[in-house]
Amino acid sequence: MLSQSWKSKTLGSVATLQRGFDLPHRFRRAGLVPIVTSSGIEDFHDEARVKGPGVVTGRYGTIGEVYFVLDDFWPLNTTLYVRHFNGNDPLFVSYLLKTIDFHSHSGKTGVPGINRNDLHTVLVEVPPTIAEQEAIAEALSDADALIESLEQLVAKKRHVKHGAMQELLTGHKRLPGFTGEWEKMCLGSMGTWVGGMTPYMQNHNYWHGGTIPWISSGDVKSVRLMSTSYSITELAIRKRTTNLLPARSIIVVTRSGILRKFLPVAMNMIAMAINQDVKALLTGPEVDPEFALHAITASGASILARCLKAGTTVESVDLTWLKAFAVPMPPTVSEQSAIATVLSDMDTEIAAIESKLTKARLIKQGMMQELLTGRIRLV
Repeated sequence: MLSQSWKSKTLGSVATLQRGFDLPHRFRRAGLVPIVTSSGIEDFHDEARVKGPGVVTGRYGTIGEVYFVLDDFWPLNTTLYVRHFNGNDPLFVSYLLKTIDFHSHSGKTGVPGINRNDLHTVLVEVPPTIAEQEAIAEALSDADALIESLEQLVAKKRHVKHGAMQELLTGHKRLPGFTGEWEKMCLGSMGTWVGGMTPYMQNHNYWHGGTIPWISSGDVKSVRLMSTSYSITELAIRKRTTNLLPARSIIVVTRSGILRKFLPVAMNMIAMAINQDVKALLTGPEVDPEFALHAITASGASILARCLKAGTTVESVDLTWLKAFAVPMPPTVSEQSAIATVLSDMDTEIAAIESKLTKARLIKQGMMQELLTGRIRLV
């Protein structure tokens, strides 16, 4: 039977925070001691200022991230580190700090950044024994280890797929049983390109009770789209306020700030409509849509380099230039389909691992809410 309750304490009584130390680049020497900034370990030095294990969080720059450092380290002056743990478990303290809303304490004194004196007054709930702190820290650490392993697996699978795309989508590597010369095909020759529109927002008959998914640039976040943030009605389609796409069309975002970084490309798995920031390719009989999806995705960086308009307020891809962009094509649809199957199978595997990763993160978040409040006790 649990006889001791958790206690409410000020953070300063649990862990004493201290400002880090300045270390300009010109004074840094080659070594193995990690230099911890507000963004984590970013460099190394040959001298430590703090004994490990330690806990560091950002004072300026990246605020709210908490880093547990096992070995001796040097915390930069843009950070706060735990100078004294006051008899508490360091790993537990690192998780406890992650429950604090640092942003609500930023700039309270009129100066941007986090003031340690403000943080010291925050009330936190703490287990009555070190044994319970250690049990909580171990459980959350195991959850972190699972998340990290899944992240590494996703990164590895994406790397493998990237290599396969470079080989299979260029003809450098042929699948068994296929011969013949590859030729380049312009994207405009792959089928019909259509654009979208936004139905009049004030007309509720176009939106209220709508069942047709309507794609905006922000919806193109996964390779295969099954749903969108908004839906429109059949009346909006009949009034030709936008275009309805058949399933397995190729969706390309052509106007969005995200084009500074990458070209979002996807396939709608059910019939959907699109807005004016999106263009869609309806492939012809000589092009396998799955192959077109992979070919355009793999060429994203090259498309942006060649087709992105200059001098516009919001980044946009010129449709004429996009249609003129050419990609290597196998001589037969059957080879296109075979290549697409290999790459789509890889996508399916990556998606399954990403789903596990999402669940693992949600489970850990729930564990923190329960374990770091005493609602669930481990000892």
